[in-house]
Formats: sequence, structure tokens, C-alpha cells
Amino acid sequence: MTGTEEAAYVAVSAAAHDLVVVLGGPRRYAQESLGGKGARLDELIRAGLPVPAAYCLTTGLFERFLRGSGLDSAGRDPGGMRDAILASEIPEDIAVAVLDAYAALGWPRVAVRSSAGREDSAAQSFAGQHDTVLDVCDGHALLEAVKVCWASLWSDRAVAYRADADAGAIAVVIQRMIPADVAGVLFTRDPISGRTDRFVVDACLGLGEGLVAGKVTADSFVVDPGSRDVVERTVRYKITKCAVVRPGVVELVKVAEAERAISSLTPAQLSELVELAVRVRDHYGAEQDIEWALCDGALHLLQARPITAGPVRAATVSPYAEPQPDAVQHGTLWSRMDIGEIFTGAMTPLGLSFAHHYQYHVHGACVRGAGVRDTGDPSVQMGYFQGYVYLNVSYASYLLSQSPAMRDQRDATERFASEEVDLASYRNPFGSYSIGPDGWRSALFWLRTAGAELRDMRKRTVRMVEARRYEYDRAGRIRLGELDRRELGIEMRRRLAHFHDMHVGYMPYFLYAFGYHDLLAQLCVAWLGDAGERLQNRLKTDMSNLRTVECAREVWQLAQVVRDQPRVLEIVRSGAPSDVSARLRADAAGSEFWAAHMEPFLRENGVHAHQEMELTNPRWIDDPTYVFQLIRRYVDDGCSIDDVLESVHDARDDEAAAAVRGLSWPKRRVLNGVIWLYKTCSSLRETARVSMIGSIWLVRSVVYEVADRLLETGVLRSVDEVAYLDFADILRYLAGEQDPREIFSRAALEEGKRISRNHGRMPAPPLSFLGEWDITRSVEPPPDGARLDGLGTSQGRAVGRVRILDDLAWQADEFQAGEILVTQYTDSTWTPLFAVAAGIVTDIGSMLSHSSIVSREFRVPAVVNTKYATRVLKTGDLVVVDGDRGVVEVIEPADPPGRG
Repeated sequence: MTGTEEAAYVAVSAAAHDLVVVLGGPRRYAQESLGGKGARLDELIRAGLPVPAAYCLTTGLFERFLRGSGLDSAGRDPGGMRDAILASEIPEDIAVAVLDAYAALGWPRVAVRSSAGREDSAAQSFAGQHDTVLDVCDGHALLEAVKVCWASLWSDRAVAYRADADAGAIAVVIQRMIPADVAGVLFTRDPISGRTDRFVVDACLGLGEGLVAGKVTADSFVVDPGSRDVVERTVRYKITKCAVVRPGVVELVKVAEAERAISSLTPAQLSELVELAVRVRDHYGAEQDIEWALCDGALHLLQARPITAGPVRAATVSPYAEPQPDAVQHGTLWSRMDIGEIFTGAMTPLGLSFAHHYQYHVHGACVRGAGVRDTGDPSVQMGYFQGYVYLNVSYASYLLSQSPAMRDQRDATERFASEEVDLASYRNPFGSYSIGPDGWRSALFWLRTAGAELRDMRKRTVRMVEARRYEYDRAGRIRLGELDRRELGIEMRRRLAHFHDMHVGYMPYFLYAFGYHDLLAQLCVAWLGDAGERLQNRLKTDMSNLRTVECAREVWQLAQVVRDQPRVLEIVRSGAPSDVSARLRADAAGSEFWAAHMEPFLRENGVHAHQEMELTNPRWIDDPTYVFQLIRRYVDDGCSIDDVLESVHDARDDEAAAAVRGLSWPKRRVLNGVIWLYKTCSSLRETARVSMIGSIWLVRSVVYEVADRLLETGVLRSVDEVAYLDFADILRYLAGEQDPREIFSRAALEEGKRISRNHGRMPAPPLSFLGEWDITRSVEPPPDGARLDGLGTSQGRAVGRVRILDDLAWQADEFQAGEILVTQYTDSTWTPLFAVAAGIVTDIGSMLSHSSIVSREFRVPAVVNTKYATRVLKTGDLVVVDGDRGVVEVIEPADPPGRG
């Protein structure tokens, strides 16, 4: 290089260095130069707030890079521009300037964040539209991360978000990485009510990215910014957190047990955080959405943006979508008890909209198939409240009263009313069905349907099983990704038709089993007195989940096969359970085991999932991690499910049987006939149920294929955002050629996300209630003391150590034989753990909830509907579970937690 060339290079390098600026430094820069995020951080540092040290690669440096690399967006499609940036080399002068800035920070681990010109503005936040690369720890990785951020200006999601607007320019912030112990967001305006005299704080363990993505559980606090008093505190059980697992790689990891149930923030830390938020709000003179992190006891502000969205619509007090006459509005009995288990728990916007599809397109046919001629108004048959699905029991009772067998509505109302509801003064606001000509037609219709049901119910079960297996095998042969949009729409219509038929086929078993159970209960009370109650609980006639128990047995049988094959056992026992299926199929002995044993098992049981109507929950066929955790547990424990089911004998069984033998021959014949009908319907119901939930899996597969396509076109920024889609919009997308960006607006997605997050902050509403419910009535402190009262649903007493379980996929491997399983509620996927549990305790439940049914089947003492068990009890507490009295008592507490 000649002297003239060297001087020119130094001048060019100096120019590049001038385009890399320290945030909070002596010189001020316009937002057009630093981008929205960079400008905000620069202002916060200047205001003396605790923001990690950072440099900004200005938009001018980005434009210099484009010129130096010969890149021009004119004539290029976004994908081509993005790929060209990622494939290019950063010119040397720019690379030196970037690395010199990194060196000035001291070569620490850094977060590299995009900062577009219009980002974090009062009009648009652009939150999450451009890329961030965390835990960058060397110069080469830093340069690659900078290119990723630059290229994200043309990412599909950013293009979709800004619609047809010009891309503009983008800056990049290089900021010291904070390895957070706790992180979260603070809103200076309540997102629900819009109140500005309440700050709302969400706090998760680990990095805040898990909270922003909706992947981890967070504690919630409402704080008075004036007094710093904590107005509301919701401490949740936290299973996972986001953490750096190796340089540059952030993943979900388990939270240590000692930290799961304790508050993530102390009162002093909350007070300090609120004080910082007040300073930020006052500095800008506007309400703020602030991201923060706590590391080694010190608080850091990572980002602040103006709140651009208005408050969520006022919290509803009724599941009715539209106002009703006063008597109906305030007199309806709503319940989420025992509605097929598929609607249990809070649901995502996608799950709720899928339930809405079921309500309008399937439920009426299901009810008619069970013998109800007039299926009524579908709009009032179900309701939605704080993310939960409720059955309108009053309207259902009214419709069912068309049947002579259900003329007395007390059977239905008492069935679905939890302990919180006082039925003493309840009167159905819809009345009873007419006994005039319509009533007679309805009665005859029911009689014909009931007769046909008794004649054909076994044959229909066989047809449903055959249809399930046929559709399962057919789905395995179809490559959804190879179908065009029209063909995928045709496939969805076929699967929804199958979904319709399987639910219609299932409903008669469900309703008739309930009916025969109620008849059995009446006969037992009338003819057997006290022995009648024992008969119901002890002769295995109480809605037995027989297919569910058989599924647990088949998991145990898989464990025996694994135990007998050393190579397979080695693979199953080693490494993370989530990797087992891939490692098995990559191994000769493992692939043979997979073909011979896993594939048949998944064909029969793979459509199970937690909360099956929630389409975001993977089935066992989608992710068999839980199955392998159960196999590990059964292999280690060496128990036999058959022994568990057959070894327990209770003298009260003999007493109940003797009471039946003491009846007169006619009564004994009638009672045994009702028992047979009930057990038959229950057994067929559980067989048909697998076909019903299998049809949901078929629909889910198409939904996720749509999600993959929306991800490719930039409508979704991650596949997890499928949770915020509306099922009706998915069908609209599949039905035509309309631009998906017009169907799935970014604003609607963000609104769905906000509503879902706010539902998560709320306490769960009751299992049932009359009329309206003010959600603030659910905000009750848990009781002090060492005793919890609930509903004893499976008799006996058990002593054991508590194991709090919240997420089966992450915690099944933690559960030890002989422990007391404590959780909010259970469904069919929990059944295999009942075989090794000493007792069952749940927050919610009823005599016919899954927890109660399966506990009785396995003869495990159970206390449900304790309301507070998961908040009051701690893993390691030694407790007595008394299923006779409905009491749980702590006799030796676990070590007290260290954090306040």
C-alpha cells in the first residue's frame, strides 16, 4: 500500500468509526440515526437510569455497508435482499469499527439488538419484528449477529408488519448481556382496566425472552406507584426458565425445586423497580412498557417503549356473549365441571375459537344424536369466561327435559353444581320444556332414539374404532406440506366432517352413562341406605375410565419390553427424554423396537394430550417425551399395574355386595340391570372417546401445517403464535386465495396475545356459578395453617411426601413412587402416574372429575376441590390425605424457602 492509499484507508476507517457511537455519550444523535430502540436507550442512560453499557451501529453505518457491499434493495424481493446480506462479507473498515467498539466494552458477552428507525415509536412498536441475538461472546460471532440484525429489516414478519411502507434503514445496538436471575416487564398503565394509578409487573425466573414468547410461567404483581404497596400478588409455580445453556444458545431449562413456589421478587425489589418506572414515565411524560432484569441483586432497564395499545376491553362478568333478559342473565347456572375433560383449564384464543366452532357446527348434532329433538339456540348453549369454556347448565337442562327420563332437572343441575353454588333458591330461568304437542313429539323422538341406541351402541363403537384407525393410517400416508392451499382446504373439510361424526357418535355414551348413574344413585338411596353410597364408590360403577386405565397398563407393558432389551434400555435411560425417540430411530436395535412396539402403541394411544380441545397442546404422536418419562418411571419402580388394581381389598366391598344380595329378587334384578347398563355405557364411552380425541388430532395437524405456511410468508414470527389465531380465520384462509396478511392481521394477533396474557394474570374462576361472577371475588389469600379442607372422592388414608406437579412434559420424571401427587387438576394423560401415587390432591374437581374417577379405580385416596393445595403445600411436605373426611393435613413441613 502506498502512502497515499494508506492515508485514504485511514480516512475511510475513521469515517466508519464515526458511525459507531457510544450510547449516553457526549454527542447527541437523532432517532433516524440510532433507530427507535437505540434512541430510547441513549435517552435512558443520559437520564441516569441503570441501563447496561451499549454501543450503537448507526443507520449511517448500515447504509455504508450496503454501498460497500454493492447491495441495493431496488429490484430485489425481500427474501433476496435478506439472503444477500447474510451471504456477504462485512467490509474491513466497518468490521474494524465494530470490533473496536466491542473491545471498548471489554469483550464481554453481549446482546445484539436490531433498532429500526420507526421502532418503539408512539404509533408503532415493531416489538419482536426484527431480530435479537443473545449471548454473543467473540468477535466473529458478533459480526455474524450484526448481519442477522441488518437482514431482519427484510424478514417476512417485518415486511408483513409494515405492509407496503418503505423498509427504511436499521441500526444495531451492542449491549452488555445481563444474565438475569429474574426478568420481566412493567406496565405503568394497567393493561386490563387502563388505570394509571396501578403498575402491573410480570416477573419470570431467568431471561425475559421466555416471558415475551409466552413460554414460561410468571408471577404477577399490582403495585401502587405512590405508596409502593403491593395491591395484588400472584405467585405461580414456575417449572421452566430461559437460560444460556452454552455460548450463544438460549433454551428452556428446569427451575430448581426450591425456587419454584416462591416469589420471584421481594417487596424491596418491587419498590425499587416501581421507583425506576416512575422516573422513566416522568421523563417521557407518557405511559411506558418497560423490560427489566435483575442480576446479583441489581436492577437493569433493558428497554422502554410507549404503550401504543389501549386497555383490554372491560372485564366481563358473564359468559354470555350478548346481554340477556334480567332473569336469564342473573339466574343461569354455568359450569365447567365434567364437560368431557377436553375443555378443562384455561385455553388460548385458538382453543377458544375452536370450541366456538364446535358449539355452532357440532354440538347441536351431538345433542340430537342423544335423543333431544329440539336442539335450541346454539348461541347460548356454551359461554366463555376469562379464557375458560362453560356449559350453560340451565339451558342444557331445559333442552334435556324433553326426555321423560330427564324431566326432573335436579339431576343435571346437581351434577354440574360445585360446592360453591347454593341451589336452595335456584329456579331455571328457561323453565321446563312444554308438555304440549311439541313435548309429546320430543318424548316419542327420545324413546325411538333410546331404543335404537340400546340396539346399536356396541356396533357403533366398532365402527368408530375402525374409522379412527383408518383415518390415522391415512393421515400417515399424506404429506400435508405437498398439498397446495386448495387441496389442504379440501383435506381440512374431510377431517372436520370426521370430527363431527366422532363427536356425534360419542355424545350418547356420555349422556346415557350420566343418566344411568343418576338412576343407580336414586335406587341405591331408596333401597340400600348407607350401603348404597358404598356400592356406588366400591363396585367400580362410577364412570370408570376403563380405556384410560388400559392405556396406563400398555405404557407399563412397553416398560417391560424396554427392560428386557439392554440396548433399548440404555437409549431410553440416557440423555434428555425429548431426544429418546430420535436416538431410538437412529439405532438398529432401537428402530426395531420402534417399529415393533412404539408404532402400535402410538396408533392406539398416540392421540392423547393434556386438555385435548386445546389445539396448541402436542399429542403423544407429535411428541412422545412424556411416554418415555413414564417408561423410565415404571422401569425404575418395577411395579405392576395389574397388582395395583387387584391387590387392594376392602371389607366394605363385601358389605356393599351383601347389601345387594339382601334385596328382593325383583329389586336385585333391576339394580343389577342398571349397573350393567351403566358399566356398558361407561366402557363404550371410553372406547369411543379415543376416536373422538383422535379426530381433534387430525384437525390439529392441518392447523399446524397452516401455521408453517404463515411462518414462511411472515404472518407469524414463530410457530408458537399459532395460539393467537382464530380458527374461523384459518378456515377462511383455506377456503380461498385471499392474501393471508389480510386475513391474519398483526393487530389481531397482538390483541390475542394481550388478552391471553391478561387471562393468565387472573385467578381461575369457580367451577360453577350462578348468573354473573366478579373475578375480584376469586382473589382470596390462601388459608394459614397446616390443614386443607376439600371433597373426599376416593376413600382411605395415605401418608406421603408431596410432589407439586404443574407440567407433565417437564416433571413426569421427578415423580417418585409413594409420593402424594398435588396439582391443579388432572385429565386422561395423568392416569399412568396414579398407579405409583400414594394419594391425589387437586385444587379443583368434583365427585366425577378425572382425579376422582381414576383414584377410585386404582384405590388411591383422593381429596379434590381444595382450592389452594398447589399454593399452600410444598414439595417435600409430609402430609396425610384423608379421602373419607376430605382433609389434607401437613404433619411435617419441608424445609422453608429462602426467598421472600
